[in-house]
Amino acid sequence: MSQAISLHAVVPPELAGSRLDQAAAQLFGEYSRERLKQWIQDGTLTLDGRHAKPKDKVMGGERLDVAVQLQDETVAVAEDIPLDIVHEDDQIIVINKPAGLVVHPGAGNHQGTLMNALLHHDPALAQLPRAGIVHRLDRDTTGLMVVARTLTAHTHLVAQLADKQVYREYEAVAYGNMTAGGTVDAPIDRHPHDRVRMAVVPGGRPAVTHYRILQRYPNHTHVRVQLETGRTHQIRVHMAHIGFPLVGDPVYARLRFPKGATPVLLDTLRLFNRQALHARRLGLVHPATGEQCLWESPLPEDFLQLLEALKLDALPPA
Repeated sequence: MSQAISLHAVVPPELAGSRLDQAAAQLFGEYSRERLKQWIQDGTLTLDGRHAKPKDKVMGGERLDVAVQLQDETVAVAEDIPLDIVHEDDQIIVINKPAGLVVHPGAGNHQGTLMNALLHHDPALAQLPRAGIVHRLDRDTTGLMVVARTLTAHTHLVAQLADKQVYREYEAVAYGNMTAGGTVDAPIDRHPHDRVRMAVVPGGRPAVTHYRILQRYPNHTHVRVQLETGRTHQIRVHMAHIGFPLVGDPVYARLRFPKGATPVLLDTLRLFNRQALHARRLGLVHPATGEQCLWESPLPEDFLQLLEALKLDALPPA
């Protein structure tokens, strides 16, 4: 399957002296600079009808033409996997991801992923990098994700993420009783000795997480978390780093049974076998309309049951 793209533009005088790839990025801003550079290099983006180089200078008045057939970029098998679609239009899809659904195929997960499901829902997504997936949630984290349906939308969403313009709010339950909210500003990278884990590492990639208390319990805290950056396992790593790992986290926390807890809470904690983390709200600028959009996803049933068990445990004895 392929899609034809045909673009035309004339270099304005104010871009005189610019490199061709820089001028193209100004004139065809809906596409990434790397993609435009590739089109110049392979001759599908021409300068006055001739093959040029990305570094060639433009003088103004030249005609830029793009004639390209987008080929499939995503190699994965389409699978009929149900999707909980919160919003869908011709540019984006907003998904409410359940626990247990891996986002991308990888080692040990070649099928049964969100990408496989998306390709079944819309085969044209195969023409986009990673089937339009621009950010991810961990396998057992639930909640909202946005997927691009066009190359233009993909470029816009990637840019919004890079510019920290996408609003991502989570709810989580952590071990321990916090006294106040705050901000964790600590770089994250691969753990130096365990490559499966991430860790706060000097010289790692910048990572900032804001959190505030929604409800305190005797031995746990229900928090709202807002991401400023989006590193792998960021919330899980940062909360563990400050001494409040997430309930159920199999990588960054140990199962804890509070003294004197009710049997209901003990059973709930024992059976809660994923990190208590839900992507509750997602906000972004729509790539086509420019409208500020915000979606909200209700807490999943297992999360609600955990909160109810914590609430009952906090009640004074009858």
